[in-house]
Amino acid sequence: MRTFSVCLLALAGGICTLAQTPGKHWVATWGASQQLYRATAPGRGAAAPTPTPAPAPAPAAAGRGPARRFPIPPPLATLHNQTVRMVAHTSIGGSSIRIRLQNALGAPTVAIGSARLALRTKGSAINPASDRTLTFSGSGTATLYGGATLVSDPVNLNVPALADVAVSVYLPGDTGVPANHLFALHTTWLSAEGDQTAAAEITGGETRESYYWLAGIDVMAPASAGTVVTFGDSITDGDQSSNETNSMWPAILAARLQKNKATAGIGVVNAGISGNRVLGDNQSALARLDHDVLSHPGVRWIAIMEGINDITGGSRGLPNVPQIKAEMLIAAYKQIINTAHTRGIQVIGCTMTPYGGATPFNEYGESVRSAVNQWIRSGGGFDAVIDFDAATRDPKDPLRFRAEADSPDMLHPGDAGYKLMGEAVDLSIFTRSGKKK
Repeated sequence: MRTFSVCLLALAGGICTLAQTPGKHWVATWGASQQLYRATAPGRGAAAPTPTPAPAPAPAAAGRGPARRFPIPPPLATLHNQTVRMVAHTSIGGSSIRIRLQNALGAPTVAIGSARLALRTKGSAINPASDRTLTFSGSGTATLYGGATLVSDPVNLNVPALADVAVSVYLPGDTGVPANHLFALHTTWLSAEGDQTAAAEITGGETRESYYWLAGIDVMAPASAGTVVTFGDSITDGDQSSNETNSMWPAILAARLQKNKATAGIGVVNAGISGNRVLGDNQSALARLDHDVLSHPGVRWIAIMEGINDITGGSRGLPNVPQIKAEMLIAAYKQIINTAHTRGIQVIGCTMTPYGGATPFNEYGESVRSAVNQWIRSGGGFDAVIDFDAATRDPKDPLRFRAEADSPDMLHPGDAGYKLMGEAVDLSIFTRSGKKK
């Protein structure tokens, strides 16, 4: 018996009602927040604004502060008659699988020529026995309209936890600037011309480190399974962690959850976007809560770590960023908490990590960070708290990262710092019921 065919969701928070296999339901095992943009005029698309990642200061020798270790991935202008193969690392496993493609508000309509899914072995290579054709409402082709989400029909495949899934999509026409998630931290292959979705490996073409249109992967899992969505900026996204290592703190958390029998049914979706702010238009946390967080099936927890870009925006010269007060961020957190609670979702507050020594650091911003962190710890608004500040700060200089965090720019942790963060999460948060007292 098939569980469903397909549904289209507006990004404004539409929800699919799907028949479920008895005793099981769809749970998000992976996700990536796609960047949004709006057309400048009817029928004319504006170039998608790239996220606002951490600044790229000059080397320390030039007196401008510490430098980034890894560059910002370059943008992509278009795809035409090409196949894109993307790799996503699952959190929980399941007995069948589906994908969700998401287009951007105001973006041009995209023709999907074909799509396939398989377990990745190495590089762009797949396990042929796991290769599955994806359909949309029973058709091998589909139309992805601007502002819409396209859900594939499910395919039977035993998907392991913590596995690499390769999603291949053929784009027969000119796509224009694609909806994207800039920091994939996995290699994406762009083929030479033609449909290579069924290829054992992608040859020719080029590589990127971004996701295009791929917004989510769901598995059919037991009714007890659920997902925590980690909601944040570049530090949740994993900026300055090493490519192809799954070193982001949400990935570290996912691995820990799998090793613990009591939490092995809990998936993790990373909804971080580099440069993201809590406040503001279009791409802020408040603006994207519905389509980037609440739309994932099986969400039971949200872990939010946002605010450092609101605090540092003025000193980084970002346009339309007002001077932030602690009360403004706290009020926004309360809005997110209230919205989540109406859905029966618990919200975990995560303290902001230190940034002393980073180029945008100043005393006023630090006073705001300190006040907000204090409210997160003791304000009673959140259902639970993860103290990332305490886990990563230098005991002798608490305004800065400890040396073990290996921060290249004093704003983002390195791989070791993300490990400190992932290991700081008390897993009992996910096994106790009700609000933390």
